[in-house]
Amino acid sequence: MGMFQWTERAAGVLQSGGVIAPDERLPWPQTGLMGVQHVIAMFGATVLAPILMGFDPNLAVLMSGIGTLIFFLITGGKVPSYLGSSFAFIGVVIAATAYAGQGANANIGVALGGIIACGAIYALVGVVVHLAGTGWIERFMPPVVTGAVVAVIGLNLAQIPIKNMAANNFESWMQALTFVCVALVAVFTRGMVQRLLILVGLLVASVAYAVLTNGLGLGKPLDLSGVAQAAWLGMPQFHAPVFSAPAMLLIAPVVIILVAENLGHIKAVTAMTGRNLDQYMGRAFLGDGIATMVSGAAGGTGMTTYAENIGVMAATRIYSTAVFLVAALIAVLLGFSPKFGALIQAIPLPVMGGVSIVVFGLIAIAGAKIWVDNRVDFGQNHNLLVAAITLILGTGDFTLKFGDFALGGIGTATFGAILLHALLRRGR
Repeated sequence: MGMFQWTERAAGVLQSGGVIAPDERLPWPQTGLMGVQHVIAMFGATVLAPILMGFDPNLAVLMSGIGTLIFFLITGGKVPSYLGSSFAFIGVVIAATAYAGQGANANIGVALGGIIACGAIYALVGVVVHLAGTGWIERFMPPVVTGAVVAVIGLNLAQIPIKNMAANNFESWMQALTFVCVALVAVFTRGMVQRLLILVGLLVASVAYAVLTNGLGLGKPLDLSGVAQAAWLGMPQFHAPVFSAPAMLLIAPVVIILVAENLGHIKAVTAMTGRNLDQYMGRAFLGDGIATMVSGAAGGTGMTTYAENIGVMAATRIYSTAVFLVAALIAVLLGFSPKFGALIQAIPLPVMGGVSIVVFGLIAIAGAKIWVDNRVDFGQNHNLLVAAITLILGTGDFTLKFGDFALGGIGTATFGAILLHALLRRGR
């Protein structure tokens, strides 16, 4: 199979709920729709991360598309993954730039230098893994560990929609209505509509939101004035990096979290597809590292493989890399369209929150599925304790500080799981 050749599966696969493997694809019209769904899944987080750091969200979307294309090329089109803005950088970027939290980040240059340094180390790790193989990773990360790490990626994000995406009781009810819409689409529809459960659920919930707010005056009305005013085409705001040693030392260690996330994602996709993607692990790290460097050089955020898109694959059972190629091209086009950015930002926050609850939950369950598929024996105390401690570290966002560097929940959970497993396995 060549890089740009996929075996086309008949559209009938949609009706039967069959699986589409990474090297297969649906007919292009359906593949295009799936690409749109993946763009929407990554969009909330990819846009939110730059806003929290004072970066340009439209540029972040453009770089997510370019980053995904770089990743696609370096992995030879074999690994289904979408690259978007990494949340792991937010804390260290705010610390390095003393960003006040509102408007553009005046000190963005030093953050970009740090992001590029982090990407360079990440790419180097990729080269080492590619040359030395993944055997050593396997030893440190058996299914009990990878399952826990994947589950934690979903659980750690749980507080974002619950705490930050509903300001009052009405908005909480709207989140509930949204996840019920997605669930009903997932269970009671068939074919293409069922595979587009996130997109269709989001549209239905947005219409319901408009009826309840604009129509009945129950909450903050849906406001499309920003969409009307925004230009169809426009350039995002580019920035040049500044290389400052303190900022680079502060930001570079984020590489640990990026490696852990990417590893967890590849393990999750391997478990879901039954295809062993370990041989592409080094290339995946290299692709993500180079994408992060390219993004930082233009003024964008650090890149990571996206759990949201893993959640969409878990729900649709479509793992075709063609979908990610389409999603990346759409993101590049959208990066040059302020109107599209305005449209996505017009989606009511509680509706995005309801969708996030579903997507993050699907990631958590993908971790549990790794345990089930590999028949992890929780009758053995070492498995029980590795999983138990890891889940709470990640969900509670247990943070350890080393001087100025803070290792947050996903990082402490990942290292906690690896170190605990190494320590306790001696006791078997």
